Amino acid sequence: MALFKTFLIFILAGTLLGTLVASLTAPSYIEWNNSTPLAAQTMCNLPEVVRSVTASLMHSQLMGAAIGSGVGLVAAIVVALRGRSKQRPGSPPPSATVAG
Repeated sequence: MALFKTFLIFILAGTLLGTLVASLTAPSYIEWNNSTPLAAQTMCNLPEVVRSVTASLMHSQLMGAAIGSGVGLVAAIVVALRGRSKQRPGSPPPSATVAG
C-alpha cells in the first residue's frame, strides 16, 4: 500500500507541475502562433478566435498534465527501484563480513 501511495503522490505532483508549466508557457506560444506577420491588419470573427485560443490553451494544459504525470510515473519507478535495491534481505551488512 505504501508503494501505491508513493506512485500516486509522484503522479499527482507531476500532473500539477506539468499543468503549471503549461499554464505559464502556453499563452506566449499561443500569442506568437496567432499573431499576423508584419503586423498587417486583418478582419476576423472574434468569437471564433476566442474559442480557438481557449481550446489551444486547454489542449496545452492537458498535454502538460499528461507529460507531467508520465514524468512523475517514471520518477516513482526510479525511486521504488532504488529503495528495493537497498533492501536486499539475503545479503549480510558490509560490517558483518568474516575475516578468514
